[in-house]
This record gives sequence, C-alpha cells and structure tokens, in this order.
Amino acid sequence: MVTINTTYLGDLRTESEHGPSGTTLRTDAPVDNHGRGEFFSPTDLVATSLGSCMLTIMGIVAERHQWDLRGASAEVEKVMTSTPPRRIQRLEVTLRIPGEGLDGKARTMLTRAAESCPVHATLGTGVEMPVRFIWT
Repeated sequence: MVTINTTYLGDLRTESEHGPSGTTLRTDAPVDNHGRGEFFSPTDLVATSLGSCMLTIMGIVAERHQWDLRGASAEVEKVMTSTPPRRIQRLEVTLRIPGEGLDGKARTMLTRAAESCPVHATLGTGVEMPVRFIWT
C-alpha cells in the first residue's frame, strides 16, 4: 500500500508527497480552467501516468527477455470534453520503441504489455485510448 498526502496551497494549487520516498510534486489548474498552468494539472498527471505505466510494463516484459528498450518514449495527447461535465475524453498515445532485434512475437508481447498496464485497465472504456506503436 502506498499513501500520497496532498495539501491545498491556495490559488488552485496543490502539493502532494509520495509517502515511501518523500518526493513532492505540485499541480496547478490549467489556464482554461481558472489556473495559471504553471505545473501539471491533475488531469495532466492522468495522461502522464498512462504513458509512464505503459512504458514500465513494457520494460518489465523486455527485461524478462533481455530486450533493450532504452530510449523508448510515450507521447500522450490529452483531449478534454467540450461540454460538461469536464473530464478527459480521449488520451491519444504514441509509443516509439527501438525495434532493433525485436521480431513479430516480441512486438506482439510488448504491445499486449502496454495495453494491459494498470492505468489503462483502470481508465477502462470511460476514456478513449487509441494507441499507436512506431517501431524505430
């Protein structure tokens, strides 16, 4: 179990502390929702979580098979709904994976790994999440 403690700082900003490590991060409301947009917004963190989770789960599979994924990257474009209630409508994911030495079976395994990450599973069908793989 992991505990995250979050404090409201005022001016639509929060600071969260990761219990196990003590690492902190701040959020700010986006400019289009009364904030200054100087930090990640809470919904930006959802998009960030999806990309980093996909890469992490792919990394677990890659390490098990001694495939080198260093340099792999995720770009996640967050699209909010245009009508209330305000929420994430779509997270468009582009994964760029160094494909040297990865055959069809390896690519299939890595694709399945990415799409089975816990964040993807948690968001489920409530958010559109098209994923595009670019093997470099």
